[in-house]
Amino acid sequence: EVQLVESGGGLVQAGGSLRLSCAISGFMFNDYGIAWFRQAPGKEREGVAGISFGARSATYYADSVKGRFTISSDNAKITVYLQMNSLRAEDTAVYYCAANRALPGSSYYTNPLGYEYDYWGQGTQVTVSS
Repeated sequence: EVQLVESGGGLVQAGGSLRLSCAISGFMFNDYGIAWFRQAPGKEREGVAGISFGARSATYYADSVKGRFTISSDNAKITVYLQMNSLRAEDTAVYYCAANRALPGSSYYTNPLGYEYDYWGQGTQVTVSS
């Protein structure tokens, strides 16, 4: 059974930093992608950062977070992190991590942050006070 568990959310002042973690278990594919999404009240879900492993190792960022957020993983690729710096009030949202198989040549790589991921965590709240 695939499980993704997010942690690290909380309340932070504008300009501050947080690091989110996504602990992954039961995911047995060699080629896959993990992404962080967020959803604020009344807004659509937005993909903010992604990372792919296996045939194509790369990172992906939404323009809204480029230069402020960094996605990474531990060496065992069991935990994926989202380091968030220079946080703004508009970064306030529930943050989710998601996972999906990403075979070479698949449509996943056309838009990793817009892909329909199969596996999701329960989310962690990030609140940035201005």
